[in-house]
Amino acid sequence: MAKKNNIGRRPQGTPSTGRSGGTSAPILEGDETLVDLVEVRDQGLDFFERNRNTIVIGAIAIALIVAGYFVYKTLVQVPAEKTAMAEMQQAQVQFERDSFNLALVNPGLGGLGFVDIIDQYGGTEAGNLANYYAAVSYLNVGKYEASLDYMKSFDAKGSLLPAMKYGVMGDAQGELDQLDDAIASYRKAVDTAGDNFVTGGYYLNKLGLLLRHQGETGEALEVFKRLKADYGQSPEAAQADKYISMLEMAQ
Repeated sequence: MAKKNNIGRRPQGTPSTGRSGGTSAPILEGDETLVDLVEVRDQGLDFFERNRNTIVIGAIAIALIVAGYFVYKTLVQVPAEKTAMAEMQQAQVQFERDSFNLALVNPGLGGLGFVDIIDQYGGTEAGNLANYYAAVSYLNVGKYEASLDYMKSFDAKGSLLPAMKYGVMGDAQGELDQLDDAIASYRKAVDTAGDNFVTGGYYLNKLGLLLRHQGETGEALEVFKRLKADYGQSPEAAQADKYISMLEMAQ
């Protein structure tokens, strides 16, 4: 059988146009899509031409910002972190010896005290950690307002340090007779301690003692019951029964 010649035939799947009264050829749906795409392309090119300088300047600015960040990170921040940690080592040694005044300002052997580390390397992790050391040091030498100020500046991270931050704040506030604030700080210390029975039990016990001191017998009783139930492994839990009995008798 001879193969049919399809030249001039309408392709399958395209609509039949029939007769047309006009002289122009009918526009099919596919033609309309093609026209739309061409218009979009032309508009895009026109937009680029009209805003070429702005686009190029913006792209260069972004590239410079990204490059500047990596240069700062590599050439400034990382070396500063290493230098700050090295400078702070002697202050940490004095801190461990309970020589808090020396640790703060004059640790010896050419090292910087915590106060100078904060002043010179405040934007580093070492500078941030120095805020914690300074706060604890000032607490131990009886300068409670300074302790509180430095601890508020400390950005506590991880699972342990947030609880210790609020706990030290509570200690300083208690010494300053800001007892309501101290109670709130101890509550935050316990909340952020989570399941850590060492820090959780320690600060829950402090919270109970302070509530008892304030005459909040009912709340204090609940705190010591929680200390025994939730943090029974902590050293402070050994005293919980004594306080529970005393507080029940006081009600």
